[in-house]
Amino acid sequence: MRVLVTGATGYLGRALVRAVLAAGHVPVAFARRASSSGLAVTLIDGDVRDGAAVAAAMAGCDAVCHAAALVSIWRPEPREFDEVNVGGLRNVLAAARRLDVARVVYTSSFLALPPAGTATPVEANDYQRTKVAARAAALDAASAGAPVVCVYPGVVYGPGPPTPGNLVGGLVADALARRLPGLVGPDRIWSYSFVDDVAAGHVAALTAGTPAAEYGLGGENVPQRRFFELLRDARGIGIPRRIPYALAAMIGTVEEWRARRSGHLPLVTRGAVDIFRHDWPVDSRAATRDLGYRITPLRDGLQRLLDALPHGSSPDSP
Repeated sequence: MRVLVTGATGYLGRALVRAVLAAGHVPVAFARRASSSGLAVTLIDGDVRDGAAVAAAMAGCDAVCHAAALVSIWRPEPREFDEVNVGGLRNVLAAARRLDVARVVYTSSFLALPPAGTATPVEANDYQRTKVAARAAALDAASAGAPVVCVYPGVVYGPGPPTPGNLVGGLVADALARRLPGLVGPDRIWSYSFVDDVAAGHVAALTAGTPAAEYGLGGENVPQRRFFELLRDARGIGIPRRIPYALAAMIGTVEEWRARRSGHLPLVTRGAVDIFRHDWPVDSRAATRDLGYRITPLRDGLQRLLDALPHGSSPDSP
């Protein structure tokens, strides 16, 4: 099966390309700078905001893993989130309909779902707002007969560079270098999804499962603090202190003002702080049943992340 992978040069996208290959399929990597990615597969440069480019890349493909997204806590122009996260999905769905593609696996986000104990999604920042809107678009298409399967990874982590798609990698690097000032909401629940598990879940969704179905691709649902307890056990560093919500929101206000003045990404925003006020477990039971999804224990996944760090990384490394 020939599979188009959008966002193929991102953290999760690269894992998807590897998983598609490992499953015996033929991946086609589509991204703005695919040709310079070093991926040893068919490479097509293009932007998901360009419907014609998406359709051209999809020609001859049997299925699509749509993982391209703008993942960020802030942008100077909020419409970029709409154009990429919602408009990009609409372009993929339109091309798949015209080309009669058999399956579209859409990478949504746990943040597009309601947090624990609520029935309504939160729209605390533009990323979350547009992922909520994109989920609605995907479900509308599925209800109209499109062969769409939505998957919802948790907080994806594992070996790899600390990119926006690998938030945990950045936190681990900062903690080891003693640059992490503290944790907001350390007792709130998060689902830590090992990157290879998530990629395998996507590939299984290409052929298994039910169109119009939604699958959580989570991991262990534990307090944020638990992750850093395991990091302490592995590397002997202290657990970062708790940052009160009020203080974090105040810092977010200042950082947003600085970002508007400088155009640089803020360290935190008030919207991000609002997200940390909730619990975000992911229910993976349907994926386990229908897709054969397996969860790597958090301790094991963290050790694999640490083992992949450059030689010499330690609590005292600069």
